[in-house]
Amino acid sequence: EVQLMESGGGLVQPGGSLRLSCSASGFTTDDYGIGWFRQAPGKDREGLSCITNSGGYSYYSASTKGRFATSRDNAKNTVYLQMNNLEPQDTAVYICAALPKRLCPYIYGAESYGKGTLVTVSS
Repeated sequence: EVQLMESGGGLVQPGGSLRLSCSASGFTTDDYGIGWFRQAPGKDREGLSCITNSGGYSYYSASTKGRFATSRDNAKNTVYLQMNNLEPQDTAVYICAALPKRLCPYIYGAESYGKGTLVTVSS
């Protein structure tokens, strides 16, 4: 059974930083990448990043604007999303997901999602 669990969300002031974690288990990690998505109230889910497990390649959407960085610790089966210089429009539920490795560059086609962690950017 695929299991994905996010943590690290919370309230942060504009300009602040947060690091989200995604604990992943239950699937053949070499065949999958781990992506980060977000969904703001009233908006569609948006892909942010994806990192492959075997090659260590990472991909980002334009909306991250160079402020976000994804990394992984295979020993802990954990993927991270470091978010810097956060803006109020970054407020959303952040969700990690398992994507087939071939779709990782497109940050699309996730097969399993976690439940998400809420990030609120407000003063």
